[in-house]
Amino acid sequence: MAIGLTEEHEALADAVRGWAERYASVDVVRATLDAEEEVRPAFWAGLAEQGLLGLHVPEEHGGQGAGLLELAVALESLGRAVVPGPFLPTVLASAALLRAEQAGKAHSALLPGLADGSLIGALSLATGLTGRRTDDGLTISGTVEPVLGAGLADVIVLPVTTDEGEEWVAVDAAGLTVAPLKSLDRTRRVARVSAEDVAVPADRILTGLTGPEVLDLAALLLGAEAAGLADWCVTTAAEYAKVREQFGRPIGQFQGVKHKCARMLIELEKARAAVWDAARASDDPAEESGFAAGVAAVIAPDAALRCARDCIQVLGGIGFTWEHEAHLYLRRASTLRVLLGPGKDWAGSVARLALDGVRRAVEVELDEDTEPLRNRIRAEVEQLAAITDERERFTKMGDEGWVFPHLPEPWGKAASPMEQVLILQELRAAKVKGPQLAIGAWVVPSLVTYGTPEQQERWLAPTLRGEMVWCQLFSEPGAGSDLASLQMRAEKVEGGWRLTGQKIWTSLAQHAKWAICVARSSVEPKKHDGITYFIVDMKAEGVDVRPLRELTGDAMFNEVFLDGVFVPDDQVVGEVGQGWKVARNTLSNERVQLSSGQGLGAGTRELLNFFQGKDLSPATLIELGRLLCEGQAIDLLGLRLTLKQISGHEPGAEASVRKLLGVQFNQEVADFIWEAQGAVATVEEPGQATGIWARYMLFSRSMTIYGGTTEVQLNVIGERMLGLPRDPEPGK
Repeated sequence: MAIGLTEEHEALADAVRGWAERYASVDVVRATLDAEEEVRPAFWAGLAEQGLLGLHVPEEHGGQGAGLLELAVALESLGRAVVPGPFLPTVLASAALLRAEQAGKAHSALLPGLADGSLIGALSLATGLTGRRTDDGLTISGTVEPVLGAGLADVIVLPVTTDEGEEWVAVDAAGLTVAPLKSLDRTRRVARVSAEDVAVPADRILTGLTGPEVLDLAALLLGAEAAGLADWCVTTAAEYAKVREQFGRPIGQFQGVKHKCARMLIELEKARAAVWDAARASDDPAEESGFAAGVAAVIAPDAALRCARDCIQVLGGIGFTWEHEAHLYLRRASTLRVLLGPGKDWAGSVARLALDGVRRAVEVELDEDTEPLRNRIRAEVEQLAAITDERERFTKMGDEGWVFPHLPEPWGKAASPMEQVLILQELRAAKVKGPQLAIGAWVVPSLVTYGTPEQQERWLAPTLRGEMVWCQLFSEPGAGSDLASLQMRAEKVEGGWRLTGQKIWTSLAQHAKWAICVARSSVEPKKHDGITYFIVDMKAEGVDVRPLRELTGDAMFNEVFLDGVFVPDDQVVGEVGQGWKVARNTLSNERVQLSSGQGLGAGTRELLNFFQGKDLSPATLIELGRLLCEGQAIDLLGLRLTLKQISGHEPGAEASVRKLLGVQFNQEVADFIWEAQGAVATVEEPGQATGIWARYMLFSRSMTIYGGTTEVQLNVIGERMLGLPRDPEPGK
């Protein structure tokens, strides 16, 4: 997903990208490397003719009347082409002027020129100027550096320290001393700006504009360009990995390369989500918009820098040459990170805001035309909330489709994605909790899709009511992530099948009445064939459940031995020998369920609760902020997936991105809090850790294993989202 999610945003991105491909080719960019001019007049005129310079400027000031989100969409596409010249500093300057204008002060005289390209702008994030009040305005002196784009600018927006604090001014470059500086990014340069008793008239003092507002704008716009840089790096690395061969096969087939590319994509998706939210929050209250901008400032520039470095690594020697354009992206990404300031400073700011109670809600905002549907759902939910007997409420929720509203009737409500969101919101608002299905939540969709009417009637209703405990007999000692290598045998006998073999890592097997089980019913050339999907009575003769004590000291997982267990024919789900299709349905539902939040155990709420009111060192504050940014980005990815589904698109492998990030986040939070306690776990008995954070820390190690290991998830991301070649078959 790009920054923009709507069809209009996709069309804008495509148009800008098409223009950049035609007029900002590699040759055009390279021509700026050693030229005295950063941008050709015709090139600049082309940007203006496309209306991109004034995309965010209201029509009354000569712009297109869109907003900062649309500008971010355009910047992402231009960043992908590492477009040279002062586009970014100009739109940053006009965005700051516009913000001052919106504060009720007249600063609009410069906006039309910046919007139509007749003026070039720049803005300094660096400080160093002082000012003294005069009858006509301010007199400023001092030096600031580096200022992006100042060498070409006609007007420069500058911070000035006065007796009244920090103020902002817009000064004609002709009245300043602008000295070029050597820049790492040779396609867009920086300069030193000096003033010696320069008079600034009152109408150029940007009353109402604050430093935090400017920094938030910079975080958004620089972050948007950073996302574009990362996009190019991910695409370039993945495409090269598909065709570059070493040791007789494409390098993208080697997991070391595949996983590197997958992690690059993960960084890109986080950056897009963070920048998207910063754009959406730009008109919200200052603290909320500052929180969103801080998250973008931490994540997006670092994502661009990591992706640029990893892209060169994947490219190998060719990526380290001057002739390949990869170095242009590394230079641009490095410069953005430096201009915006260290990520650790932004992380500390996010932590302080969060500890002061500032939150940025991550929820779907629906249009007013959904209110009639919401009101109907709310009235029905109120009836559920009025049922005080839990068992009675669970029965009603199961029978009326509230548990899985997306499923077809009678098991669900055949609810559209929009209706599903409304149902979830209203249930949460009313604090109505449904039955906890555990493994049953993975069983239900498979029975709905592949079960016979008799099977559905027998098992679905009691499962949806929460009356039936299930377990999953999938993994074996030699078939964990490689489930298709399972060896449990299913022998056909009169009236059914005899199952023999061992399963492992089976959650809740000691409590379950029923199990879903896959076993090999025949030997086929393709190992995914010849597998059949069974429903097994866990109390049947021949079933032996042996709890496995985990490193926490608990025993949630089990070994299960089946010794000639009889399973009737009417307990085969789907076609004999085609059980892999049913199992994939179960596994995909498992991943969606697991990716629907930050995971289990330790999350953002627990993180803040633990550190609230504590005296934190700078290092702890920075790490806390980094984790908060990570958690916010994960939630935003989930929100964007929901919005994608509402618009009629299937989420696909993006769910794997969020699942992977969520469980890694849980591990990091648990480890961080455990270490912050500064104590060793107490022990009641061998292997039994006490204390909530000892247990969270230990249990979190399982999160990157069950439900698909980290390495398997990276394979899924690399192969399904980037099109990298699949791992070779054994022996090939």
